[in-house]
Amino acid sequence: MKVLVTGATGFVGRHVVSRLLASGHTVVAMARSEDRARTLPWFERVEFVAHDLQSAAWDWQKSAIPDVLIHLAWPGLPNYRDFFHIGKNLPTNLHFLEAAVQAGVPHLLVAGTCLEYGMQYGPLGEEMETHPFTPYGFAKDALRKSLEILQRRNPFTLQWVRLFYMYGEGQNPNSLLSQLDRALDEGRERFEMSAGDQLRDYLPIETIARCFDWATTHPDMNGVINCCSGKPISVLDLVRQHLARRNGEIQLVRGYYPYPDYEPMAFWGVQEKLRRTGFIID
Repeated sequence: MKVLVTGATGFVGRHVVSRLLASGHTVVAMARSEDRARTLPWFERVEFVAHDLQSAAWDWQKSAIPDVLIHLAWPGLPNYRDFFHIGKNLPTNLHFLEAAVQAGVPHLLVAGTCLEYGMQYGPLGEEMETHPFTPYGFAKDALRKSLEILQRRNPFTLQWVRLFYMYGEGQNPNSLLSQLDRALDEGRERFEMSAGDQLRDYLPIETIARCFDWATTHPDMNGVINCCSGKPISVLDLVRQHLARRNGEIQLVRGYYPYPDYEPMAFWGVQEKLRRTGFIID
């Protein structure tokens, strides 16, 4: 299949492109910077398109229509609180995806977020109502609901892959494990963190990429798809496991940072659709 991936050079996108190529798909990779794309190992194997959705609309009339559009582009992260997500990202992304459907793209596969659930506690199922608390969560939730309304007028396959927490090569340098790696590499004696008691749902980025690849060939998985482990783990245990993988030793200064006020203390995903179709979590 021919797959167009937006946000191809981002943390998720670079791994999704690699996975799609390994599965034999033809990939068109779209991102803002060609220079950044050239640093990635797959650059010579894709058709690369340098384009910024925020600055100009994409002309679907001048491009070949893909079999699947995987939409990952979403600037401004990890700042979840900025109104930019509602005022700029939401209309820009909705316009792009609506134009794609009107041009004849039959299958949209769009990245969502666990922050759509808001402050709900415990296991979070795919059919649960959403109550977003942050501008980012609100904008993503509004985009999904808008696309569901669009489906009534222009039938197409919509898969909303709701992401929880992830880690791996290329992650944001300010993320927890990136900061821990930097502290270890620099030989620091202490690592400041929260108390670490909050429960979260984590997956390695390679598994996230497999999830997107799996969804492209399982269009019967309509609607929300929780891409998650389904197994809560404390942030403290995540840090300890990472230290064990690296054979690293460092003093953990727990309680240095407060808990985020936009997340409940314990939540994790319920992985129903992926499990039902035979997807295996590593």
